[in-house]
Amino acid sequence: MPNLPPLAKTQTSNKNGFQCQSVTFQALDGYTLVGTLYTPTIHPIKANLLISSATGVPQAFYRRFSEYASQLGYQVLCFDYRGVDRSAPRQLKGFKMSYLDWGKLDLAGAIEYFFKADTALFLVGHSYGGQALGLTPNHDKVTAMFCFGTGAGWHGYMPLKEKIKVQVIWNIVFPPMVAIAGYLPWSKLKMGTDLPKGVYQQWRKWCKNPTYFFADPEQQVLHDLYAQVKTPIYAVAALDDDWALPNSRYAFMQHYKNAPMHFINISADEFGLQHIGHMGYFRKGSEQIWDKMLDTFESLIPHSS
Repeated sequence: MPNLPPLAKTQTSNKNGFQCQSVTFQALDGYTLVGTLYTPTIHPIKANLLISSATGVPQAFYRRFSEYASQLGYQVLCFDYRGVDRSAPRQLKGFKMSYLDWGKLDLAGAIEYFFKADTALFLVGHSYGGQALGLTPNHDKVTAMFCFGTGAGWHGYMPLKEKIKVQVIWNIVFPPMVAIAGYLPWSKLKMGTDLPKGVYQQWRKWCKNPTYFFADPEQQVLHDLYAQVKTPIYAVAALDDDWALPNSRYAFMQHYKNAPMHFINISADEFGLQHIGHMGYFRKGSEQIWDKMLDTFESLIPHSS
Protein backbone atom coordinates (compact mmCIF):
# COMPACT_ATOMS: atom_id res chain seq x y z
CA MET A 1 0.00 0.00 0.00
CA PRO A 2 1.28 3.50 -0.76
CA ASN A 3 1.93 5.94 2.02
CA LEU A 4 -0.89 8.47 1.88
CA PRO A 5 -0.58 12.04 3.16
CA PRO A 6 -2.31 13.04 6.39
CA LEU A 7 -6.06 13.51 6.31
CA ALA A 8 -6.90 17.09 5.33
CA LYS A 9 -9.73 18.59 7.38
CA THR A 10 -11.72 21.74 6.71
CA GLN A 11 -15.07 23.31 7.49
CA THR A 12 -15.35 22.05 11.05
CA SER A 13 -18.65 22.39 12.90
CA ASN A 14 -19.78 21.24 16.33
CA LYS A 15 -23.23 19.82 16.91
CA ASN A 16 -25.02 18.02 19.70
CA GLY A 17 -22.74 15.18 20.72
CA PHE A 18 -20.47 15.10 17.68
CA GLN A 19 -18.13 17.13 15.53
CA CYS A 20 -18.59 17.27 11.75
CA GLN A 21 -15.60 17.89 9.46
CA SER A 22 -15.26 18.09 5.69
CA VAL A 23 -12.23 16.03 4.67
CA THR A 24 -10.17 15.20 1.61
CA PHE A 25 -8.07 12.09 1.14
CA GLN A 26 -6.58 10.03 -1.67
CA ALA A 27 -7.70 6.87 -3.41
CA LEU A 28 -5.00 4.26 -3.91
CA ASP A 29 -4.05 5.78 -7.27
CA GLY A 30 -3.79 9.29 -5.86
CA TYR A 31 -7.20 10.60 -7.00
CA THR A 32 -8.51 13.12 -4.47
CA LEU A 33 -11.81 12.19 -2.81
CA VAL A 34 -14.02 14.38 -0.63
CA GLY A 35 -15.80 13.09 2.44
CA THR A 36 -17.26 14.00 5.80
CA LEU A 37 -15.96 12.81 9.17
CA TYR A 38 -18.34 12.61 12.13
CA THR A 39 -16.55 12.30 15.48
CA PRO A 40 -18.35 11.80 18.82
CA THR A 41 -17.59 14.43 21.45
CA ILE A 42 -19.59 13.20 24.45
CA HIS A 43 -18.63 9.51 24.20
CA PRO A 44 -15.31 7.71 23.71
CA ILE A 45 -15.02 6.26 20.22
CA LYS A 46 -16.39 2.70 20.21
CA ALA A 47 -15.37 1.88 16.65
CA ASN A 48 -15.00 3.40 13.19
CA LEU A 49 -17.85 3.12 10.68
CA LEU A 50 -17.09 3.58 6.99
CA ILE A 51 -20.05 4.13 4.66
CA SER A 52 -19.79 2.75 1.14
CA SER A 53 -22.48 4.45 -0.94
CA ALA A 54 -24.91 3.20 -3.55
CA THR A 55 -24.43 4.07 -7.22
CA GLY A 56 -25.13 7.74 -7.86
CA VAL A 57 -26.06 8.45 -4.23
CA PRO A 58 -24.15 11.40 -2.72
CA GLN A 59 -22.65 11.22 0.74
CA ALA A 60 -25.13 13.80 2.03
CA PHE A 61 -27.88 11.19 1.78
CA TYR A 62 -26.26 9.31 4.68
CA ARG A 63 -25.94 12.37 6.93
CA ARG A 64 -28.84 11.49 9.22
CA PHE A 65 -27.52 7.99 9.89
CA SER A 66 -23.96 9.27 10.31
CA GLU A 67 -25.05 11.80 12.93
CA TYR A 68 -27.13 9.20 14.74
CA ALA A 69 -24.27 6.69 14.94
CA SER A 70 -21.79 9.38 15.97
CA GLN A 71 -24.01 10.47 18.84
CA LEU A 72 -23.85 6.86 20.07
CA GLY A 73 -20.06 6.79 20.09
CA TYR A 74 -19.08 5.73 16.57
CA GLN A 75 -16.72 7.74 14.41
CA VAL A 76 -18.17 7.78 10.89
CA LEU A 77 -16.60 8.52 7.53
CA CYS A 78 -18.70 8.85 4.40
CA PHE A 79 -17.43 10.05 1.03
CA ASP A 80 -18.22 10.45 -2.65
CA TYR A 81 -16.61 8.11 -5.15
CA ARG A 82 -14.67 9.64 -8.03
CA GLY A 83 -16.97 11.17 -10.62
CA VAL A 84 -19.77 11.61 -8.08
CA ASP A 85 -20.96 14.90 -6.56
CA ARG A 86 -18.17 16.46 -4.45
CA SER A 87 -15.52 14.07 -5.82
CA ALA A 88 -16.44 14.75 -9.46
CA PRO A 89 -14.34 16.78 -11.89
CA ARG A 90 -15.76 20.06 -13.16
CA GLN A 91 -16.77 18.36 -16.41
CA LEU A 92 -17.99 14.75 -16.50
CA LYS A 93 -17.93 14.59 -20.30
CA GLY A 94 -14.67 12.91 -21.28
CA PHE A 95 -13.94 11.75 -17.71
CA LYS A 96 -12.68 8.17 -18.02
CA MET A 97 -12.95 5.57 -15.29
CA SER A 98 -14.13 2.05 -14.56
CA TYR A 99 -17.14 1.29 -12.38
CA LEU A 100 -14.81 -1.07 -10.49
CA ASP A 101 -12.53 1.84 -9.52
CA TRP A 102 -14.97 2.80 -6.78
CA GLY A 103 -14.12 -0.39 -4.93
CA LYS A 104 -10.58 -1.19 -6.05
CA LEU A 105 -9.23 2.32 -5.58
CA ASP A 106 -11.69 4.61 -3.76
CA LEU A 107 -13.14 2.40 -1.04
CA ALA A 108 -9.72 0.79 -0.61
CA GLY A 109 -8.21 4.24 -0.08
CA ALA A 110 -10.87 5.08 2.51
CA ILE A 111 -10.16 1.82 4.35
CA GLU A 112 -6.46 2.62 4.36
CA TYR A 113 -7.12 6.03 5.90
CA PHE A 114 -9.67 5.02 8.46
CA PHE A 115 -8.04 1.83 9.70
CA LYS A 116 -6.48 2.00 13.15
CA ALA A 117 -4.85 -1.10 14.59
CA ASP A 118 -6.47 -0.59 18.00
CA THR A 119 -9.98 0.29 16.72
CA ALA A 120 -12.56 -1.95 15.06
CA LEU A 121 -13.46 -0.86 11.53
CA PHE A 122 -16.97 -1.67 10.31
CA LEU A 123 -18.27 -1.17 6.80
CA VAL A 124 -21.83 -0.05 6.08
CA GLY A 125 -22.59 -0.78 2.44
CA HIS A 126 -25.62 0.37 0.47
CA SER A 127 -26.36 -1.42 -2.82
CA TYR A 128 -23.09 -1.10 -4.80
CA GLY A 129 -21.42 -0.39 -1.46
CA GLY A 130 -21.96 -4.02 -0.46
CA GLN A 131 -20.53 -5.22 -3.76
CA ALA A 132 -17.43 -3.07 -3.39
CA LEU A 133 -15.80 -4.89 -0.46
CA GLY A 134 -14.77 -7.79 -2.69
CA LEU A 135 -12.95 -5.40 -5.01
CA THR A 136 -10.67 -3.97 -2.31
CA PRO A 137 -7.17 -5.39 -1.76
CA ASN A 138 -7.35 -4.51 1.96
CA HIS A 139 -10.71 -6.07 2.91
CA ASP A 140 -8.96 -7.96 5.71
CA LYS A 141 -8.83 -4.70 7.69
CA VAL A 142 -12.64 -4.59 7.93
CA THR A 143 -13.99 -6.23 11.10
CA ALA A 144 -17.48 -6.85 9.65
CA MET A 145 -19.83 -5.46 7.02
CA PHE A 146 -23.55 -4.73 7.10
CA CYS A 147 -24.94 -4.18 3.63
CA PHE A 148 -28.40 -3.07 2.62
CA GLY A 149 -30.06 -3.65 -0.74
CA THR A 150 -27.04 -5.33 -2.32
CA GLY A 151 -27.99 -7.56 -5.22
CA ALA A 152 -27.08 -8.64 -8.74
CA GLY A 153 -29.00 -5.89 -10.52
CA TRP A 154 -30.67 -8.15 -13.11
CA HIS A 155 -34.23 -7.13 -14.00
CA GLY A 156 -35.34 -10.75 -13.91
CA TYR A 157 -35.23 -10.73 -10.11
CA MET A 158 -37.65 -7.81 -9.96
CA PRO A 159 -41.47 -7.78 -9.81
CA LEU A 160 -43.11 -7.38 -13.22
CA LYS A 161 -43.94 -3.66 -12.90
CA GLU A 162 -40.41 -2.75 -11.81
CA LYS A 163 -38.91 -5.08 -14.44
CA ILE A 164 -40.73 -3.24 -17.24
CA LYS A 165 -39.82 0.16 -15.79
CA VAL A 166 -36.14 -0.73 -15.54
CA GLN A 167 -35.97 -2.10 -19.08
CA VAL A 168 -37.57 1.06 -20.45
CA ILE A 169 -35.07 3.21 -18.58
CA TRP A 170 -32.03 1.18 -19.70
CA ASN A 171 -33.08 0.70 -23.32
CA ILE A 172 -35.14 3.77 -24.21
CA VAL A 173 -34.54 6.62 -21.76
CA PHE A 174 -30.83 6.46 -20.92
CA PRO A 175 -29.14 5.82 -24.32
CA PRO A 176 -30.14 9.12 -25.99
CA MET A 177 -29.45 11.08 -22.80
CA VAL A 178 -25.91 9.69 -22.64
CA ALA A 179 -25.33 10.13 -26.38
CA ILE A 180 -26.20 13.82 -26.15
CA ALA A 181 -24.48 14.69 -22.86
CA GLY A 182 -21.44 12.41 -22.97
CA TYR A 183 -22.30 11.19 -19.46
CA LEU A 184 -25.46 10.04 -17.67
CA PRO A 185 -27.34 13.17 -16.51
CA TRP A 186 -29.24 11.14 -13.95
CA SER A 187 -30.01 14.18 -11.84
CA LYS A 188 -32.49 15.34 -14.50
CA LEU A 189 -34.68 12.36 -13.57
CA LYS A 190 -34.16 13.05 -9.85
CA MET A 191 -32.93 9.48 -9.41
CA GLY A 192 -29.38 10.26 -8.28
CA THR A 193 -26.32 12.31 -9.14
CA ASP A 194 -24.87 12.43 -12.65
CA LEU A 195 -22.60 9.50 -13.54
CA PRO A 196 -19.55 9.13 -15.78
CA LYS A 197 -20.16 7.43 -19.12
CA GLY A 198 -17.93 4.49 -18.22
CA VAL A 199 -19.94 3.74 -15.10
CA TYR A 200 -23.18 3.87 -17.07
CA GLN A 201 -21.87 1.59 -19.82
CA GLN A 202 -20.55 -1.12 -17.47
CA TRP A 203 -23.55 -0.96 -15.17
CA ARG A 204 -25.94 -1.38 -18.11
CA LYS A 205 -23.90 -4.27 -19.51
CA TRP A 206 -23.64 -6.18 -16.23
CA CYS A 207 -27.30 -5.74 -15.27
CA LYS A 208 -28.25 -7.77 -18.33
CA ASN A 209 -26.95 -10.96 -16.71
CA PRO A 210 -28.34 -12.89 -13.69
CA THR A 211 -24.85 -13.12 -12.17
CA TYR A 212 -23.88 -9.50 -12.92
CA PHE A 213 -20.19 -8.81 -13.56
CA PHE A 214 -19.21 -12.36 -12.62
CA ALA A 215 -20.53 -13.44 -16.05
CA ASP A 216 -18.35 -10.92 -17.92
CA PRO A 217 -15.54 -12.79 -19.75
CA GLU A 218 -13.28 -9.79 -19.11
CA GLN A 219 -13.86 -9.93 -15.34
CA GLN A 220 -13.27 -13.58 -14.46
CA VAL A 221 -10.55 -12.60 -11.99
CA LEU A 222 -13.36 -11.31 -9.75
CA HIS A 223 -14.33 -14.87 -8.82
CA ASP A 224 -10.98 -15.36 -7.09
CA LEU A 225 -10.98 -11.87 -5.56
CA TYR A 226 -14.35 -12.34 -3.88
CA ALA A 227 -13.42 -15.82 -2.70
CA GLN A 228 -10.55 -14.27 -0.73
CA VAL A 229 -12.89 -12.22 1.48
CA LYS A 230 -13.30 -13.68 4.97
CA THR A 231 -14.92 -10.66 6.61
CA PRO A 232 -18.25 -11.49 8.33
CA ILE A 233 -21.12 -10.10 6.24
CA TYR A 234 -24.67 -9.25 7.32
CA ALA A 235 -26.70 -8.88 4.13
CA VAL A 236 -30.05 -7.14 4.67
CA ALA A 237 -32.88 -7.18 2.14
CA ALA A 238 -36.18 -5.39 2.61
CA LEU A 239 -39.07 -7.42 1.25
CA ASP A 240 -40.36 -4.35 -0.59
CA ASP A 241 -36.98 -3.46 -2.12
CA ASP A 242 -37.84 -4.22 -5.74
CA TRP A 243 -34.27 -3.58 -6.89
CA ALA A 244 -32.62 -6.05 -4.52
CA LEU A 245 -35.05 -8.69 -3.27
CA PRO A 246 -33.64 -11.77 -1.47
CA ASN A 247 -33.18 -13.78 -4.69
CA SER A 248 -31.09 -10.96 -6.18
CA ARG A 249 -29.07 -10.73 -2.97
CA TYR A 250 -28.36 -14.48 -2.98
CA ALA A 251 -27.26 -14.31 -6.63
CA PHE A 252 -24.56 -11.81 -5.73
CA MET A 253 -23.59 -12.86 -2.21
CA GLN A 254 -22.85 -16.45 -3.22
CA HIS A 255 -19.55 -15.15 -4.60
CA TYR A 256 -18.40 -14.13 -1.12
CA LYS A 257 -18.16 -17.88 -0.65
CA ASN A 258 -15.58 -17.90 2.16
CA ALA A 259 -17.05 -15.03 4.19
CA PRO A 260 -19.22 -15.88 7.22
CA MET A 261 -22.61 -14.87 5.84
CA HIS A 262 -25.77 -13.80 7.64
CA PHE A 263 -28.89 -13.20 5.54
CA ILE A 264 -31.43 -10.89 7.11
CA ASN A 265 -34.87 -10.21 5.61
CA ILE A 266 -36.84 -7.29 6.99
CA SER A 267 -40.27 -5.83 6.36
CA ALA A 268 -41.57 -2.31 6.80
CA ASP A 269 -44.25 -3.49 9.22
CA GLU A 270 -41.82 -4.83 11.80
CA PHE A 271 -40.23 -1.39 12.10
CA GLY A 272 -43.45 0.59 12.01
CA LEU A 273 -42.71 1.96 8.54
CA GLN A 274 -44.98 2.36 5.55
CA HIS A 275 -42.26 1.54 3.07
CA ILE A 276 -38.53 0.79 2.92
CA GLY A 277 -37.77 0.07 -0.71
CA HIS A 278 -34.24 0.53 -2.00
CA MET A 279 -33.53 3.87 -0.34
CA GLY A 280 -35.47 3.75 2.91
CA TYR A 281 -32.77 1.95 4.87
CA PHE A 282 -31.16 5.31 5.56
CA ARG A 283 -34.14 7.64 5.69
CA LYS A 284 -35.73 9.27 8.73
CA GLY A 285 -37.75 6.79 10.75
CA SER A 286 -35.31 3.90 10.21
CA GLU A 287 -33.61 4.28 13.58
CA GLN A 288 -34.74 0.82 14.70
CA ILE A 289 -32.97 -0.70 11.71
CA TRP A 290 -29.84 1.25 12.60
CA ASP A 291 -30.07 0.15 16.24
CA LYS A 292 -30.08 -3.53 15.27
CA MET A 293 -27.00 -3.04 13.13
CA LEU A 294 -25.14 -1.01 15.74
CA ASP A 295 -26.00 -3.55 18.45
CA THR A 296 -24.45 -6.25 16.26
CA PHE A 297 -21.36 -4.17 15.64
CA GLU A 298 -20.96 -3.49 19.34
CA SER A 299 -21.07 -7.23 20.06
CA LEU A 300 -18.18 -7.69 17.62
CA ILE A 301 -15.90 -5.05 19.10
CA PRO A 302 -12.95 -6.84 20.69
CA HIS A 303 -12.94 -6.71 24.50
CA SER A 304 -16.19 -4.66 24.61
CA SER A 305 -18.18 -5.02 27.82
